[in-house]
Amino acid sequence: MIADKKKPGKKARKATAPIRVGLLGLGVVGGGTWKVLRNNAAEIARRAGRSIEIRAVAVRDIEKARKLLGDEKVKVTTDGMEIARDPKIDVVVELIGGETAAREWVMEAIHQGKHVVTANKALLALHGNEIFDAADENNVMVAFEAAVAGGIPIIKAMREGLSANRIDWIAGIINGTTNFILSEMQSRGEPFNTVLAEAQRLGYAEADPTFDIEGVDAAHKLTLLASMAFGIPVQFDKACIEGISKLEAEDIQHAARLGYRIKLLGIARRRDDGIELRVHPTLIRMSSPLASVDGAMNAVLVHGDIVGPTLYYGQGAGEMPTASAVVADLVDVARLESADPEHRVPYLAFQPDAVEDIPILAAEDIESAYYLRLRVADRPGVLADISRILAEAGISIGSMIQEPYQADEATIIFLLHRAREGSVMQAIENIQKLPFVRSEVTRLRVEEQI
Repeated sequence: MIADKKKPGKKARKATAPIRVGLLGLGVVGGGTWKVLRNNAAEIARRAGRSIEIRAVAVRDIEKARKLLGDEKVKVTTDGMEIARDPKIDVVVELIGGETAAREWVMEAIHQGKHVVTANKALLALHGNEIFDAADENNVMVAFEAAVAGGIPIIKAMREGLSANRIDWIAGIINGTTNFILSEMQSRGEPFNTVLAEAQRLGYAEADPTFDIEGVDAAHKLTLLASMAFGIPVQFDKACIEGISKLEAEDIQHAARLGYRIKLLGIARRRDDGIELRVHPTLIRMSSPLASVDGAMNAVLVHGDIVGPTLYYGQGAGEMPTASAVVADLVDVARLESADPEHRVPYLAFQPDAVEDIPILAAEDIESAYYLRLRVADRPGVLADISRILAEAGISIGSMIQEPYQADEATIIFLLHRAREGSVMQAIENIQKLPFVRSEVTRLRVEEQI
């Protein structure tokens, strides 16, 4: 009989120094990050292999910060640069938002050899290439899970979980404010301005909601997702952006009767001739997994050539969901801080020397199906003339509905088959010139495969 071999005993883990964190900003997300690190300290240390401790905070109001922290051991300052240059800080967590000060402090932290965790999608969308290049030169990590879709681990999925796939397209509801507004317009039938005021009263929309309702915030996030999906540089300036401020309640109701929901989507699609990078209100089928995402929730649908469609859903903003993502990044930094930089997960999923400058397609080269709505006078030949203009532009009509005439006018809605945006816009311009057209032509894009 062969004697059983004894399993070797596990080696005791060596005590490791804590990760020392400097926090830039102690607002909603900063305060949440402090609470998570304090309340779940033991569990986080078990996962990270070492403790993670906030040692310094940069804020505008020192007295207010002291009341929240209640810990005299934490240095509090009004100067973020002081934290960026502090030799006793290992990781700088940037949660102040904006571009100017955030960029200066983040770049200084990187040049000082500190790792960076940020929730600032605008900073990365506009200056990401510069920041990632500097981090690569200084052998430090830049982590930004909290910058896109709050508590949903979409960055981790794109960088690691889907790395076996060639990503075909991404479609995401990645702004909770606009999704709340559209959900309320859908359920209550009220106009945009009424629902926006309600969203502001409830705290879902800022006093100045421009970045949200005009699609800029979603485009910042989509820019980062597209870079990780296709291995391209960050190129926010080439995104096609259209918000929801001009959306009419009647179009939401018409869409519902036709079997669609309208969502503000960020869409990035790979084509043979380039990349579509666009944010706009979109008609999607009721059967789409994104159609049932209501309120302030976020969801991202990613289609890979091997895995097919995968859906990521959850809270896209707020104190604790975003703080969860910040702390997850800190755990990653703690685990990988001593690893060879060449063995770390690349910032944008692809190795820096493998990033390709694939062209971002111009707005006129986008391809989509379309919804058109217009009011016309009661005259013979109306449909014939509109159909002729569309046919001359190479655009085919999928379906058409007409509302009963009222006061010698009728509303006509066309669903057009997939066509080039430039051709559709030229056709709309020509339709607008017809003498019987009594309104601006409303144009919305339709995505049947999402």
